[in-house]
Amino acid sequence: MTKEKKRCDWCTSDPDYIAYHDKEWGVPIRDSDALYKLLMLEGMQAGLSWLTILRKRAAMDTAFFNFDRKRLSDSGEQQVTAWLKNPDIIRHRGKLEALITNAQALDVIDDFVDFIWQFEPKKRRHYKTHADVPASTEESSNMSKALKKAGFKFVGPTICYAFMQSAGLVNDHVKHCWRFDVCEDLQTIGR
Repeated sequence: MTKEKKRCDWCTSDPDYIAYHDKEWGVPIRDSDALYKLLMLEGMQAGLSWLTILRKRAAMDTAFFNFDRKRLSDSGEQQVTAWLKNPDIIRHRGKLEALITNAQALDVIDDFVDFIWQFEPKKRRHYKTHADVPASTEESSNMSKALKKAGFKFVGPTICYAFMQSAGLVNDHVKHCWRFDVCEDLQTIGR
């Protein structure tokens, strides 16, 4: 009989959540395009469950040109109108317009990877339960301010902290989770 792996408290028994938790969440990302896409998905998630995003992610990849920043940057009102008619994606005008605005704002930032990783906390924090994990931190507030100053939308401190968690800037797998040590090692390697 195989012993069940212990996971973070938020990870339900849903196969999509388990796959995301076990393979993606908390793995450090140091690729500009992947960071941009993840930040946009975190903005799309605002007010919704992450499971909704996971289930619509493939459709959003297709609709949003695989998050190609140039193509999104060149999009306009006609594209937003078409997106609003697509039931397979998140249809929120502000979030869709932010995709375009944020793609355009990237022109202001020389190296998006360095820009994002400057907000990695200097001190690592680890939590015993998901209830102990904050919704935002000083670092996520600073990231939010810097992104907004560059022209980004839908990048509040809570969205930025969720992004920091998913992109591996912090390791918020709880101590009893089998992924805690894996992600801790990956963070150490990336330094």
